[in-house]
Amino acid sequence: MIGFEEFYLDNGLRVVVHEDHNFPSAVVNIMYDVGSRDEEETRTGFAHLFEHLMFGGSKNIPSYDEPLQKVGGTNNAFTSPDITNYYVSLPSVNIETAFWLESDRMLSLSFDPNVLEVQRKVVIEEFKQRYLNQPYGDTWHKIREMAYEKHPYRWPTIGKEISHVEQAVMEEVKAFFFKYYCPANAVLVVAGNVTLEQVKRLSEKWFGSIPSGVANNRSLPQEPKQKEAKILSVEADVPLDALYKVWHMDARLGRDYYPTDLLSDILGRGKSSLLYKKLVKEEKVFSALSAYITGSFDPGLLCIGGRVQHGVEAEEANTRLEELLNEINDATFTDMQMEKVKNQVTFGLNAGKSELLPRALGLAYGAVLGNTNLVNEEEGLIKRIEKEDIARVFRDVVNKENSSTLIYKAKN
Repeated sequence: MIGFEEFYLDNGLRVVVHEDHNFPSAVVNIMYDVGSRDEEETRTGFAHLFEHLMFGGSKNIPSYDEPLQKVGGTNNAFTSPDITNYYVSLPSVNIETAFWLESDRMLSLSFDPNVLEVQRKVVIEEFKQRYLNQPYGDTWHKIREMAYEKHPYRWPTIGKEISHVEQAVMEEVKAFFFKYYCPANAVLVVAGNVTLEQVKRLSEKWFGSIPSGVANNRSLPQEPKQKEAKILSVEADVPLDALYKVWHMDARLGRDYYPTDLLSDILGRGKSSLLYKKLVKEEKVFSALSAYITGSFDPGLLCIGGRVQHGVEAEEANTRLEELLNEINDATFTDMQMEKVKNQVTFGLNAGKSELLPRALGLAYGAVLGNTNLVNEEEGLIKRIEKEDIARVFRDVVNKENSSTLIYKAKN
Protein backbone atom coordinates (compact mmCIF):
# COMPACT_ATOMS: atom_id res chain seq x y z
CA MET A 1 0.00 0.00 0.00
CA ILE A 2 1.36 3.38 -1.03
CA GLY A 3 0.21 5.94 1.51
CA PHE A 4 -0.42 9.49 0.33
CA GLU A 5 -2.04 12.80 1.14
CA GLU A 6 -3.20 15.31 -1.43
CA PHE A 7 -4.26 18.92 -1.55
CA TYR A 8 -4.86 21.73 -4.05
CA LEU A 9 -3.31 25.16 -4.25
CA ASP A 10 -5.63 28.08 -4.95
CA ASN A 11 -4.43 28.17 -8.56
CA GLY A 12 -5.61 24.60 -9.14
CA LEU A 13 -2.31 22.73 -8.85
CA ARG A 14 -2.98 19.27 -7.44
CA VAL A 15 -0.24 18.12 -5.06
CA VAL A 16 0.20 14.52 -3.90
CA VAL A 17 2.60 13.67 -1.06
CA HIS A 18 3.97 10.20 -0.33
CA GLU A 19 6.14 10.10 2.79
CA ASP A 20 8.75 7.37 3.19
CA HIS A 21 11.52 8.22 5.62
CA ASN A 22 13.42 5.01 4.88
CA PHE A 23 14.99 6.83 1.93
CA PRO A 24 17.55 9.66 2.18
CA SER A 25 16.24 10.98 -1.15
CA ALA A 26 13.12 12.43 -2.70
CA VAL A 27 11.39 12.49 -6.07
CA VAL A 28 9.63 15.54 -7.44
CA ASN A 29 7.42 14.52 -10.36
CA ILE A 30 5.24 16.80 -12.47
CA MET A 31 2.79 15.26 -14.90
CA TYR A 32 1.04 17.51 -17.39
CA ASP A 33 -2.29 16.40 -18.80
CA VAL A 34 -1.21 16.80 -22.42
CA GLY A 35 0.06 14.33 -24.99
CA SER A 36 0.12 13.82 -28.71
CA ARG A 37 -3.65 13.15 -28.74
CA ASP A 38 -4.11 16.88 -27.98
CA GLU A 39 -2.33 18.04 -31.13
CA GLU A 40 -3.83 19.31 -34.35
CA GLU A 41 -3.41 16.88 -37.23
CA THR A 42 -1.50 19.51 -39.22
CA ARG A 43 0.78 20.32 -36.27
CA THR A 44 1.84 17.04 -34.68
CA GLY A 45 4.94 16.33 -32.62
CA PHE A 46 4.50 19.42 -30.42
CA ALA A 47 4.03 17.50 -27.15
CA HIS A 48 7.31 15.69 -27.74
CA LEU A 49 9.05 18.88 -28.87
CA PHE A 50 8.12 20.46 -25.54
CA GLU A 51 9.70 17.60 -23.65
CA HIS A 52 12.96 18.90 -25.14
CA LEU A 53 12.21 22.63 -24.95
CA MET A 54 11.56 22.42 -21.21
CA PHE A 55 15.27 21.77 -20.66
CA GLY A 56 16.38 24.80 -22.70
CA GLY A 57 16.17 27.36 -19.92
CA SER A 58 13.31 29.24 -18.28
CA LYS A 59 12.45 32.80 -17.32
CA ASN A 60 14.96 33.13 -14.46
CA ILE A 61 17.16 30.06 -14.93
CA PRO A 62 19.28 29.85 -18.10
CA SER A 63 20.45 26.27 -17.44
CA TYR A 64 18.19 23.64 -15.90
CA ASP A 65 20.77 20.86 -15.47
CA GLU A 66 23.65 22.82 -13.95
CA PRO A 67 22.09 23.80 -10.58
CA LEU A 68 20.49 20.37 -10.26
CA GLN A 69 23.79 18.57 -10.74
CA LYS A 70 25.41 20.78 -8.09
CA VAL A 71 23.02 19.42 -5.45
CA GLY A 72 23.38 15.77 -6.53
CA GLY A 73 20.19 15.52 -8.54
CA THR A 74 19.24 13.73 -11.73
CA ASN A 75 16.27 14.26 -14.03
CA ASN A 76 14.50 13.00 -17.09
CA ALA A 77 11.22 13.25 -18.96
CA PHE A 78 8.97 11.32 -21.33
CA THR A 79 5.97 11.94 -23.55
CA SER A 80 3.13 9.62 -24.52
CA PRO A 81 -0.09 10.04 -26.48
CA ASP A 82 -1.80 10.87 -23.17
CA ILE A 83 0.61 12.74 -20.87
CA THR A 84 3.95 14.53 -20.60
CA ASN A 85 6.02 13.82 -17.48
CA TYR A 86 9.07 15.39 -15.84
CA TYR A 87 10.85 14.05 -12.78
CA VAL A 88 13.76 14.92 -10.52
CA SER A 89 15.52 12.62 -8.02
CA LEU A 90 17.79 14.23 -5.47
CA PRO A 91 18.89 14.13 -1.80
CA SER A 92 15.89 15.19 0.24
CA VAL A 93 17.91 17.91 2.04
CA ASN A 94 18.16 19.68 -1.33
CA ILE A 95 14.53 19.24 -2.36
CA GLU A 96 13.87 22.98 -2.59
CA THR A 97 16.14 23.14 -5.62
CA ALA A 98 13.70 20.91 -7.51
CA PHE A 99 10.75 23.14 -6.52
CA TRP A 100 12.67 26.20 -7.71
CA LEU A 101 13.60 24.64 -11.06
CA GLU A 102 10.20 23.13 -11.84
CA SER A 103 8.20 26.18 -10.82
CA ASP A 104 10.29 28.52 -12.93
CA ARG A 105 9.80 26.55 -16.11
CA MET A 106 6.10 26.15 -15.38
CA LEU A 107 5.94 29.94 -14.95
CA SER A 108 7.50 30.51 -18.38
CA LEU A 109 10.11 29.15 -20.70
CA SER A 110 12.79 31.51 -21.97
CA PHE A 111 11.37 31.27 -25.52
CA ASP A 112 14.85 31.88 -26.84
CA PRO A 113 14.75 31.43 -30.64
CA ASN A 114 18.17 29.76 -30.49
CA VAL A 115 16.83 27.15 -28.04
CA LEU A 116 13.92 26.42 -30.36
CA GLU A 117 16.28 25.88 -33.28
CA VAL A 118 18.60 23.64 -31.28
CA GLN A 119 15.80 21.46 -29.91
CA ARG A 120 14.02 21.40 -33.27
CA LYS A 121 17.18 19.90 -34.79
CA VAL A 122 17.44 17.36 -31.97
CA VAL A 123 13.85 16.20 -32.51
CA ILE A 124 14.24 16.08 -36.30
CA GLU A 125 17.39 14.00 -35.93
CA GLU A 126 15.60 11.64 -33.54
CA PHE A 127 12.75 11.32 -36.03
CA LYS A 128 15.20 10.39 -38.78
CA GLN A 129 17.33 7.99 -36.77
CA ARG A 130 14.62 6.14 -34.87
CA TYR A 131 11.73 6.22 -37.34
CA LEU A 132 12.85 6.95 -40.91
CA ASN A 133 16.28 5.33 -41.10
CA GLN A 134 15.79 2.46 -38.63
CA PRO A 135 14.65 -0.98 -39.88
CA TYR A 136 10.92 -1.32 -39.10
CA GLY A 137 11.10 2.23 -37.68
CA ASP A 138 7.92 3.41 -39.37
CA THR A 139 5.91 0.40 -38.17
CA TRP A 140 3.79 2.33 -35.70
CA HIS A 141 3.23 5.19 -38.08
CA LYS A 142 1.62 2.70 -40.44
CA ILE A 143 -0.24 0.69 -37.79
CA ARG A 144 -1.78 3.72 -36.10
CA GLU A 145 -2.83 5.30 -39.37
CA MET A 146 -4.47 2.04 -40.41
CA ALA A 147 -6.15 1.16 -37.10
CA TYR A 148 -7.50 4.63 -36.25
CA GLU A 149 -9.71 6.64 -38.59
CA LYS A 150 -10.93 9.47 -36.33
CA HIS A 151 -9.11 9.51 -33.00
CA PRO A 152 -5.77 11.40 -32.77
CA TYR A 153 -4.06 8.17 -31.75
CA ARG A 154 -3.70 8.02 -35.55
CA TRP A 155 -0.19 9.44 -35.23
CA PRO A 156 2.65 8.42 -32.89
CA THR A 157 4.09 10.70 -30.22
CA ILE A 158 7.06 11.70 -32.37
CA GLY A 159 4.60 13.20 -34.86
CA LYS A 160 2.82 12.30 -38.05
CA GLU A 161 5.24 14.09 -40.36
CA ILE A 162 8.68 15.53 -39.77
CA SER A 163 7.64 18.73 -41.56
CA HIS A 164 5.29 19.68 -38.69
CA VAL A 165 8.23 20.23 -36.33
CA GLU A 166 10.40 21.68 -39.11
CA GLN A 167 7.81 24.37 -39.80
CA ALA A 168 6.87 25.20 -36.19
CA VAL A 169 7.08 28.93 -35.44
CA MET A 170 7.53 30.68 -32.10
CA GLU A 171 3.94 31.91 -31.92
CA GLU A 172 2.68 28.32 -32.13
CA VAL A 173 5.18 27.18 -29.52
CA LYS A 174 4.10 29.89 -27.08
CA ALA A 175 0.41 29.14 -27.65
CA PHE A 176 0.95 25.43 -26.92
CA PHE A 177 2.90 26.19 -23.75
CA PHE A 178 0.46 28.65 -22.22
CA LYS A 179 -2.51 26.42 -23.05
CA TYR A 180 -1.19 23.24 -21.43
CA TYR A 181 1.72 24.07 -19.09
CA CYS A 182 -0.17 25.59 -16.18
CA PRO A 183 -1.12 24.63 -12.59
CA ALA A 184 -4.70 23.71 -13.48
CA ASN A 185 -3.42 21.15 -15.98
CA ALA A 186 -0.73 19.54 -13.83
CA VAL A 187 -0.21 17.12 -10.95
CA LEU A 188 2.79 17.51 -8.66
CA VAL A 189 3.83 14.37 -6.78
CA VAL A 190 6.50 14.56 -4.09
CA ALA A 191 7.71 11.25 -2.68
CA GLY A 192 10.38 10.16 -0.21
CA ASN A 193 11.99 11.66 2.86
CA VAL A 194 9.63 14.63 3.13
CA THR A 195 6.72 15.72 5.29
CA LEU A 196 3.27 16.91 4.28
CA GLU A 197 3.74 20.28 5.97
CA GLN A 198 7.12 20.76 4.27
CA VAL A 199 5.63 20.06 0.85
CA LYS A 200 2.67 22.36 1.53
CA ARG A 201 5.03 25.18 2.44
CA LEU A 202 7.31 24.69 -0.56
CA SER A 203 4.42 24.22 -2.98
CA GLU A 204 2.81 27.46 -1.90
CA LYS A 205 6.13 29.32 -1.92
CA TRP A 206 7.24 28.25 -5.40
CA PHE A 207 4.02 27.45 -7.29
CA GLY A 208 1.31 29.44 -5.51
CA SER A 209 1.78 32.66 -7.49
CA ILE A 210 1.77 31.04 -10.96
CA PRO A 211 -1.41 31.91 -12.92
CA SER A 212 -3.88 29.06 -12.86
CA GLY A 213 -4.58 28.60 -16.55
CA VAL A 214 -7.36 26.25 -17.67
CA ALA A 215 -7.57 22.49 -17.25
CA ASN A 216 -7.50 20.45 -20.44
CA ASN A 217 -11.17 19.64 -21.08
CA ARG A 218 -10.97 17.44 -24.16
CA SER A 219 -13.58 16.87 -26.79
CA LEU A 220 -11.76 14.40 -28.99
CA PRO A 221 -13.39 12.58 -31.90
CA GLN A 222 -14.37 9.08 -30.85
CA GLU A 223 -13.17 6.16 -32.90
CA PRO A 224 -16.08 4.33 -34.58
CA LYS A 225 -16.42 0.60 -34.13
CA GLN A 226 -14.34 -1.20 -36.74
CA LYS A 227 -16.55 -3.41 -38.91
CA GLU A 228 -14.12 -4.99 -41.36
CA ALA A 229 -10.58 -6.29 -41.31
CA LYS A 230 -7.80 -4.05 -42.58
CA ILE A 231 -4.55 -5.26 -44.05
CA LEU A 232 -1.52 -3.44 -45.42
CA SER A 233 1.55 -4.97 -47.03
CA VAL A 234 4.76 -2.97 -47.39
CA GLU A 235 8.24 -3.81 -48.60
CA ALA A 236 11.47 -2.29 -47.29
CA ASP A 237 15.15 -2.94 -46.78
CA VAL A 238 14.82 -4.95 -43.54
CA PRO A 239 16.56 -8.20 -42.55
CA LEU A 240 13.45 -10.38 -42.13
CA ASP A 241 9.73 -10.32 -42.82
CA ALA A 242 7.69 -9.13 -39.85
CA LEU A 243 4.02 -9.32 -38.94
CA TYR A 244 1.95 -7.03 -36.72
CA LYS A 245 -1.72 -7.46 -35.82
CA VAL A 246 -3.78 -5.14 -33.61
CA TRP A 247 -7.33 -5.12 -32.30
CA HIS A 248 -9.28 -2.28 -30.66
CA MET A 249 -9.78 -2.72 -26.91
CA ASP A 250 -11.21 -0.94 -23.87
CA ALA A 251 -9.95 2.35 -22.39
CA ARG A 252 -7.67 2.59 -19.35
CA LEU A 253 -10.55 2.87 -16.87
CA GLY A 254 -12.89 0.54 -18.77
CA ARG A 255 -14.27 -2.70 -17.38
CA ASP A 256 -12.32 -4.84 -19.84
CA TYR A 257 -8.93 -3.11 -19.64
CA TYR A 258 -7.35 -5.46 -17.10
CA PRO A 259 -8.86 -8.66 -18.54
CA THR A 260 -7.46 -7.70 -21.96
CA ASP A 261 -4.09 -6.99 -20.37
CA LEU A 262 -4.07 -10.47 -18.82
CA LEU A 263 -5.20 -11.93 -22.15
CA SER A 264 -2.15 -10.41 -23.83
CA ASP A 265 0.06 -12.08 -21.22
CA ILE A 266 -1.54 -15.47 -21.81
CA LEU A 267 -1.13 -15.11 -25.55
CA GLY A 268 2.38 -13.75 -25.79
CA ARG A 269 4.20 -12.78 -22.61
CA GLY A 270 7.41 -14.77 -22.37
CA LYS A 271 8.59 -18.09 -23.71
CA SER A 272 5.93 -20.12 -21.92
CA SER A 273 3.03 -18.17 -23.44
CA LEU A 274 0.52 -19.86 -25.72
CA LEU A 275 1.56 -18.31 -29.03
CA TYR A 276 5.30 -18.34 -28.34
CA LYS A 277 5.32 -22.03 -27.48
CA LYS A 278 3.35 -22.99 -30.55
CA LEU A 279 4.61 -20.63 -33.25
CA VAL A 280 8.21 -20.03 -32.15
CA LYS A 281 9.31 -23.14 -30.26
CA GLU A 282 7.29 -25.89 -31.91
CA GLU A 283 6.39 -24.84 -35.45
CA LYS A 284 9.20 -22.28 -35.93
CA VAL A 285 6.96 -19.96 -37.94
CA PHE A 286 8.36 -16.95 -36.08
CA SER A 287 11.81 -16.28 -34.68
CA ALA A 288 10.31 -13.95 -32.07
CA LEU A 289 6.72 -13.16 -31.08
CA SER A 290 5.02 -11.22 -28.30
CA ALA A 291 1.64 -9.82 -27.31
CA TYR A 292 0.98 -6.63 -25.35
CA ILE A 293 -1.41 -3.69 -25.02
CA THR A 294 -0.75 -0.01 -25.69
CA GLY A 295 -2.07 1.02 -22.27
CA SER A 296 -3.82 4.08 -23.68
CA PHE A 297 -6.10 6.29 -21.58
CA ASP A 298 -8.68 6.27 -24.39
CA PRO A 299 -9.61 2.97 -26.11
CA GLY A 300 -6.31 1.43 -27.19
CA LEU A 301 -4.95 -1.62 -28.96
CA LEU A 302 -4.20 -5.24 -28.19
CA CYS A 303 -1.11 -6.08 -30.24
CA ILE A 304 0.65 -9.20 -31.47
CA GLY A 305 3.87 -8.80 -33.38
CA GLY A 306 7.01 -10.65 -34.32
CA ARG A 307 9.76 -11.41 -36.80
CA VAL A 308 9.02 -14.21 -39.23
CA GLN A 309 11.43 -17.14 -39.36
CA HIS A 310 13.89 -17.09 -42.25
CA GLY A 311 12.43 -19.04 -45.16
CA VAL A 312 8.82 -18.45 -44.08
CA GLU A 313 6.66 -15.95 -45.96
CA ALA A 314 4.92 -13.29 -43.88
CA GLU A 315 1.57 -14.13 -45.50
CA GLU A 316 2.03 -17.75 -44.47
CA ALA A 317 2.85 -16.69 -40.91
CA ASN A 318 -0.27 -14.50 -40.81
CA THR A 319 -2.45 -17.39 -41.97
CA ARG A 320 -1.02 -19.72 -39.34
CA LEU A 321 -1.42 -17.14 -36.58
CA GLU A 322 -5.05 -16.57 -37.53
CA GLU A 323 -5.66 -20.32 -37.62
CA LEU A 324 -4.25 -20.71 -34.14
CA LEU A 325 -6.31 -17.80 -32.81
CA ASN A 326 -9.43 -19.39 -34.35
CA GLU A 327 -8.67 -22.60 -32.47
CA ILE A 328 -8.81 -20.84 -29.13
CA ASN A 329 -12.05 -21.30 -27.19
CA ASP A 330 -13.33 -20.90 -23.65
CA ALA A 331 -11.65 -24.13 -22.54
CA THR A 332 -8.26 -22.78 -23.57
CA PHE A 333 -8.15 -20.49 -20.53
CA THR A 334 -7.38 -22.63 -17.49
CA ASP A 335 -7.06 -22.02 -13.77
CA MET A 336 -3.33 -22.73 -14.01
CA GLN A 337 -2.88 -20.08 -16.71
CA MET A 338 -4.83 -17.56 -14.70
CA GLU A 339 -2.77 -18.16 -11.59
CA LYS A 340 0.49 -17.85 -13.53
CA VAL A 341 -0.29 -14.57 -15.28
CA LYS A 342 -1.83 -13.02 -12.19
CA ASN A 343 1.30 -13.88 -10.22
CA GLN A 344 3.49 -12.41 -12.96
CA VAL A 345 1.53 -9.16 -13.06
CA THR A 346 1.19 -8.71 -9.30
CA PHE A 347 4.88 -9.50 -8.80
CA GLY A 348 5.74 -6.82 -11.34
CA LEU A 349 3.44 -4.31 -9.66
CA ASN A 350 4.90 -4.92 -6.22
CA ALA A 351 8.50 -5.06 -7.41
CA GLY A 352 8.10 -1.63 -8.98
CA LYS A 353 6.81 -0.21 -5.71
CA SER A 354 10.12 -0.83 -3.98
CA GLU A 355 11.53 2.37 -5.52
CA LEU A 356 10.34 5.94 -5.13
CA LEU A 357 10.02 6.92 -8.78
CA PRO A 358 7.58 4.12 -9.77
CA ARG A 359 5.45 5.02 -6.75
CA ALA A 360 5.42 8.69 -7.72
CA LEU A 361 4.56 7.82 -11.32
CA GLY A 362 1.75 5.50 -10.23
CA LEU A 363 0.22 8.22 -8.06
CA ALA A 364 0.55 10.79 -10.85
CA TYR A 365 -1.07 8.54 -13.46
CA GLY A 366 -3.98 7.83 -11.15
CA ALA A 367 -4.44 11.50 -10.33
CA VAL A 368 -4.54 12.51 -14.00
CA LEU A 369 -7.04 9.71 -14.65
CA GLY A 370 -9.16 10.94 -11.76
CA ASN A 371 -8.35 8.31 -9.11
CA THR A 372 -5.07 8.84 -7.25
CA ASN A 373 -5.60 5.60 -5.32
CA LEU A 374 -5.65 3.53 -8.51
CA VAL A 375 -2.05 2.47 -7.86
CA ASN A 376 -3.28 0.70 -4.70
CA GLU A 377 -6.39 -0.76 -6.30
CA GLU A 378 -4.80 -2.40 -9.35
CA GLU A 379 -3.73 -5.59 -7.63
CA GLY A 380 -7.25 -6.20 -6.32
CA LEU A 381 -8.77 -5.49 -9.74
CA ILE A 382 -6.43 -8.04 -11.29
CA LYS A 383 -7.03 -10.71 -8.65
CA ARG A 384 -10.80 -10.48 -9.19
CA ILE A 385 -10.55 -11.36 -12.88
CA GLU A 386 -11.86 -14.84 -13.71
CA LYS A 387 -11.07 -17.05 -16.68
CA GLU A 388 -14.61 -16.37 -17.92
CA ASP A 389 -13.68 -12.69 -18.19
CA ILE A 390 -10.64 -13.59 -20.31
CA ALA A 391 -12.75 -15.80 -22.58
CA ARG A 392 -15.31 -13.02 -22.99
CA VAL A 393 -12.82 -10.32 -23.97
CA PHE A 394 -11.11 -12.74 -26.33
CA ARG A 395 -14.44 -13.26 -28.13
CA ASP A 396 -15.22 -9.55 -28.11
CA VAL A 397 -11.79 -8.22 -29.10
CA VAL A 398 -9.90 -10.85 -31.10
CA ASN A 399 -12.15 -11.17 -34.11
CA LYS A 400 -11.25 -10.59 -37.73
CA GLU A 401 -13.57 -7.61 -38.27
CA ASN A 402 -11.81 -5.76 -35.43
CA SER A 403 -8.29 -6.44 -36.70
CA SER A 404 -5.67 -4.43 -38.58
CA THR A 405 -2.69 -6.30 -40.01
CA LEU A 406 0.65 -4.95 -41.19
CA ILE A 407 2.77 -7.32 -43.26
CA TYR A 408 6.29 -5.95 -43.37
CA LYS A 409 8.24 -7.71 -46.11
CA ALA A 410 11.98 -7.74 -46.65
CA LYS A 411 13.15 -6.84 -50.13
CA ASN A 412 14.61 -9.80 -52.00
